[in-house]
Amino acid sequence: MSETRKDKILVVDDDPDITTTFHFALEDTGLFEVETYNDSVEALSNFKPHLYDLILLDIKMPKMSGFELCDKIKKSDSKSKVCFISAFDPYSKELKEDFLSLKIECFIPKPIQIKELVERIRVELSR
Repeated sequence: MSETRKDKILVVDDDPDITTTFHFALEDTGLFEVETYNDSVEALSNFKPHLYDLILLDIKMPKMSGFELCDKIKKSDSKSKVCFISAFDPYSKELKEDFLSLKIECFIPKPIQIKELVERIRVELSR
């Protein structure tokens, strides 16, 4: 019996509780294989172009923001699908300019229930 291919998800968030929760909850669905990082610079240095089906990036991180990380990832893998995850309102004055200039299509607010997160991921993967 052959095993069904699981979608590969990369999660980068400076909060270890978030990455641990997302990792185990998403893998427990049996649909995803998840790789996580709590450091955006480390995530970039270990990034494998064309490997991930979806990348979930926190916006506010030390060293390098999710926006900066996204920009660098897109330079090595222009077709990568990226969703930003944040407790910040994407249309707050602080983030509005970045959102408009980056043409962000996927924003997932924190906190989020795992069932809703899985559904959002499935929608993004089907695009």
